[in-house]
Amino acid sequence: MRPGPLNLITDIPGLRVGNAEDAALRSGVTVLTADRPFVAAVHVMGGSPGTRETDLLAPDRMVQEVDAIFLAGGSAFGLDAGQGVMQGLREAGRGFAVGPVSVPIVPGAIVFDLLNGGDKGWTESPYPALGRQAFDVAARDFTLGTAGAGFGAMTSTLKGGLGSASCVLPSGLTVGALVVVNALGQATVGETPHFWAAPWEEGTEFGGLGPAPMTPQDAPLPRKRLGEATTIAIVATDATLTKAQAHRMAVAAHDGMARALVPSHTPLDGDLVFSVATGGKPVADPLTDPFQLGHAAAICLARAIARAVWLARSQPGDLQPSWQSRFGIGPIA
Repeated sequence: MRPGPLNLITDIPGLRVGNAEDAALRSGVTVLTADRPFVAAVHVMGGSPGTRETDLLAPDRMVQEVDAIFLAGGSAFGLDAGQGVMQGLREAGRGFAVGPVSVPIVPGAIVFDLLNGGDKGWTESPYPALGRQAFDVAARDFTLGTAGAGFGAMTSTLKGGLGSASCVLPSGLTVGALVVVNALGQATVGETPHFWAAPWEEGTEFGGLGPAPMTPQDAPLPRKRLGEATTIAIVATDATLTKAQAHRMAVAAHDGMARALVPSHTPLDGDLVFSVATGGKPVADPLTDPFQLGHAAAICLARAIARAVWLARSQPGDLQPSWQSRFGIGPIA
């Protein structure tokens, strides 16, 4: 496997991602959309999720495709971002046809960033406008690190952020990941600058430091409270998959989260993974291709998590150091 040309989820043809953030609020929204509706599924493993429209992604539900997926800060307030995304899609004539009306289908998930030092004294939710802004600027290229829904994200010890990565399989199928890292756990090993995801790094995409010289065995203590931590992600492929097959890809992708964040999937996190299949290429081998897609999704997600933390930028008022400010190793890509 090798990274795609951008090393972003948008290496999958037709996918676009947009970010919008408010520096004073220290929060934002990230939207993934496409040229046409796409198959989507979700798998939740964290104990404190916050979601919108995820029940309809089950394989037995009537709606088979969605128009966009959003990731947002703001805890439950961030679910309002879906309203802004729906408005943009409605104006574009997109949605599930119900008689003369088209209803855009926009699942989403949120992270908790209400205690990150930003100004949360607003009287009207800023998230519908942020959702619309993110949808309007969606493109193939987009910013990682302190951007979009990852703008105010934090981990146990370092600033979190928005990450993405991609890979092309020998079969020609492409897989990508997009993630907001706001975890209870750590992306780095102990007090070292080494990333847990180091064994899967491509080149020097998050510093090229390699694995840590030793692995700590002590049981960690939580540094956040119930509901304050979540890592939310989207994995995607250009393969033609059913909703059930897409669900299995989401399940497999959680392995990548566990490889890159220690600990993961705790009762205090709302960890979840959406999966997307655009249907651009047929599955040639019904056994090998889905097997490899799940494996690639896990690897891409692990790499995307490390990139999110590595690319986070320091800003005035930060409650945590960024990886770069703490370790000062390597350039920001």
